[in-house]
Amino acid sequence: MTSRLVRHPYLDHPGPLAFAHRGGSLGGPENSLAAFERAVRLGYRYLETDVHVTSDNVLIAFHDTQLDRVTDGTGAVAQLPWRTVSAARIAGREPIPTLAELLDAFPTTRFNIDVKAPGAIRPLVDVIRRTNAWDRVCVGSFSDARMRALRQVAGPRLATSAGPRGVMALKLRSLTGGHAPIARAVRRQAVCVQVPETVPGTELRLVDRAFVTTAHRMGLQVHVWTVDEPSRIRDLLDLGVDGIMADHIDVLRDVLIERGAWF
Repeated sequence: MTSRLVRHPYLDHPGPLAFAHRGGSLGGPENSLAAFERAVRLGYRYLETDVHVTSDNVLIAFHDTQLDRVTDGTGAVAQLPWRTVSAARIAGREPIPTLAELLDAFPTTRFNIDVKAPGAIRPLVDVIRRTNAWDRVCVGSFSDARMRALRQVAGPRLATSAGPRGVMALKLRSLTGGHAPIARAVRRQAVCVQVPETVPGTELRLVDRAFVTTAHRMGLQVHVWTVDEPSRIRDLLDLGVDGIMADHIDVLRDVLIERGAWF
């Protein structure tokens, strides 16, 4: 049972939010149009992606700083013009999409976007404004500095998740029952927390019942990444989390269908 906390149109969905992480990277080349199309055909209404910007300010849906790992191209995205990046192929066959192309291709689908570089902030906000995608987008980052800059540029209309510092403040509050000012600030700035099950680099459990309860009391949804094992998905849903991001999108879909929670 999820909290049904809906403080932004982006979160308005009748059940747990199922996110296709990078389009569902275990079912197709990650962050490719083909992967996103497959997820949408399966019924996914939420797609997760990342953004970088080329040297000539084209915003692309791409995870890595470098082209090398997932494409047949080489080099740092930020140092290459779009004409070079657009010639690279994911897994040797799929072009790299721009974020604007994805928003246009899936006009009723919602996107969770991880800002991977500070230079991508203004181009991202420009794309959201140009496509009027305010209600379809939630943005997060592993950098508190990027989140501050993003909120300054975009303003309160944009749905955002809490940054790392806010997540840790929530965890501390869930452990101590304290009232840290930073934890209260998270409620003003974000509509959700998007977190792994454990604190990165440690075995400390981040998502437990106390954490979920604390977040809900502060009006924040809890979305967990990246979870592909059915038993872990069930356990998290039993804790009351509001969304799950998966690479193996068939598995997440099957568990939600099994629980009568696929909408």
